[in-house]
Amino acid sequence: MTNAKTGKTLTLKKKAGATADTSVGEQRKRSGARARQAAQIERQREQQRSAQVPITPPAPTPVPKRAAPRQRHPGEPAPDTGMPQHANYHENDHTPPAAMRRTRAPVSRAAEIFPVFTPCPQGLEEALVAEMQALGFEDAVPGRAGCRFHTDWTGILRANLYSRLATRVLVQVAHGPALHEDDIFDLAMQTPWERWFGAEQTLRVDTSAIRSPMQSLQYCNLRAKDGICDRLRDREGERPSIDTVRPDARVHLFLTEDSATLYLDTSGESLFKRGWRLEKGEAPLRENLAAGLLALSGWDPSQALMDPFCGSGTILIEGAWIALGVPPGIWRPFGFERLRNHDARHWRDLKEEARSHIAPRLDSPIVGYDQDPAAISAAMANMDRSWLAPGAIRFEVGDARSVPPAAESGWLVTNPPYGERLPNEEDTDLWRAWAQNLKQNYSNWNVNIISSDMNLPKALRLKPLRRYPLYNGALDCRLFSFEMVQAGYRNK
Repeated sequence: MTNAKTGKTLTLKKKAGATADTSVGEQRKRSGARARQAAQIERQREQQRSAQVPITPPAPTPVPKRAAPRQRHPGEPAPDTGMPQHANYHENDHTPPAAMRRTRAPVSRAAEIFPVFTPCPQGLEEALVAEMQALGFEDAVPGRAGCRFHTDWTGILRANLYSRLATRVLVQVAHGPALHEDDIFDLAMQTPWERWFGAEQTLRVDTSAIRSPMQSLQYCNLRAKDGICDRLRDREGERPSIDTVRPDARVHLFLTEDSATLYLDTSGESLFKRGWRLEKGEAPLRENLAAGLLALSGWDPSQALMDPFCGSGTILIEGAWIALGVPPGIWRPFGFERLRNHDARHWRDLKEEARSHIAPRLDSPIVGYDQDPAAISAAMANMDRSWLAPGAIRFEVGDARSVPPAAESGWLVTNPPYGERLPNEEDTDLWRAWAQNLKQNYSNWNVNIISSDMNLPKALRLKPLRRYPLYNGALDCRLFSFEMVQAGYRNK
């Protein structure tokens, strides 16, 4: 299997070093801030040559004898020596800091611990916490529509690669009081964005708020954007371009009643975009919500899985990936790959390790039915794009009111038609006939149904064991869980 990267690759243009000896005729023409910097550097060189002051590199930082030097990974900051980290820096050399940053060695972030927030569909917070703790983030706690934890840069890469429920992985880079729009500008201006991205990359800023007193979120977004761009202009001589479609770097501003938090988005496109779904049904579930339904249902991946209203196959394809141990981010690009100092080799090693644990085949059947032949065709096309073997999931045209179970026991997890998808006159007949099939033929099965119809259990004449509040987009829904026990229901 190969990893086909569709994201664009960042290449940094080579820039002349501070000590390069080039003739005037060969120098690149500059203008504006760059011209002033170049002229200032040239004047300083002349002064140093006249005074015969040699430009020598600083003495290396001593390493304690008790600890051998270790290699830093991308993401770990260089040790703070109180002086600019520049190969040709000397105490008598007054080269502007911006010029030195443009030629500095890559900054490593691996040993630094970052606060992280991973948003998710509302209702999946506890399931997301359990997932993150299973991935090794032991301090994970639920937050509003998400989960918080702390980890190093490698952990951030792993969260992007392995999380099935999160929508994004956001790294908190700044937090402070914000009672006025200018506070947002100051906070953005004081944040060291140059360690993550620069003028050579494109930028997008998004803003959200809860009970914020600010008059206009659009203006808040503009002030954050101005603060970021002004800082980069002051330190590197240029402002980044804005790209709202496919930016290299994404920043999220979150406002509350009295504070502002700035996050660096390491995911890029939303994590529910696994890279395989192009065909969509009439009312498709997002992939991370489908994975959340499977998590809340308690599905055992060694047991059979069915969806009698499978649509474009999202629930079943997610189930197959879970059963095989396929990481949801294994074949898609990420935003962190376009940030400064991305260690492509380390990222490749993490993915190779993940691929080595993928199972070769499914142990139990995964079966989907739908009355619409076009939906079955879409589901099969999505299965082909999900790198599953042909026939790994059995998709067939069939009516939920009559299809047989795929095994003696298992899990049925489904998103049946409701609301505008199902005319009122068909509602009662469908639920009555489907419930009859479940009662007669699905003993020892766990049945899990997501619906915005709060009266669904009454229509099915089934008593749910559990009800999980969820949101499918803007729809307030419930996941109803039923246990079909033999002779537990009368034939009605």
